[in-house]
Amino acid sequence: MNRERLEQQLAFALEIDKEKQVLRQTHLSGHGRRENDAEHAWHMTVMAYLLQEYANEPIDIARTMIMTLTHDLVEIYAGDTYAYDTEGQLTAHAREVEAADRLFGLLPPDQAAHLRAIWEEFEARETPEARFARAMDSVQPMMLNDSNDGADWKARGIARSAPASRNEVTRTGSRELAAYIDERLDAHVAAGNLRDA
Repeated sequence: MNRERLEQQLAFALEIDKEKQVLRQTHLSGHGRRENDAEHAWHMTVMAYLLQEYANEPIDIARTMIMTLTHDLVEIYAGDTYAYDTEGQLTAHAREVEAADRLFGLLPPDQAAHLRAIWEEFEARETPEARFARAMDSVQPMMLNDSNDGADWKARGIARSAPASRNEVTRTGSRELAAYIDERLDAHVAAGNLRDA
């Protein structure tokens, strides 16, 4: 056993426990408390497995699942940026790159390079796996908000155009899921939960 390698791996494993402390703006179903990043990642990973048949292209589901599990680990240091925070989005990527340097640097070099490459693939959205993973990242919070009668959108006065813009990311990974989300957004406009703009 390489004791130094093991200790680096365990240090990383302990550090990523902090993902459970990063709160998102989305609430759990049943009008529950705010979800954390780890719950979001777990949920969208299971969804990726369940919904893989709706991917626009064939995908390596194992690669997609590790991507969904690790995509937000950088938020341990960078923090979560609310999807509709246009000002925060301007600096989000730079903060996340700096966080990736710090976090993945805890691992042995081979694993650091591997997980960093998976994170960068997710960010770039250039592979079928990344496009479908990004679709799950978009669908999961929309599904929760839909289940809560659009309460998060309504509380912030969000216009339909904001989640519709995020749904364009979904469309690159799954046209079928994006069409379903379009229907749900229309229903929330009709119910008064989203502004029609």
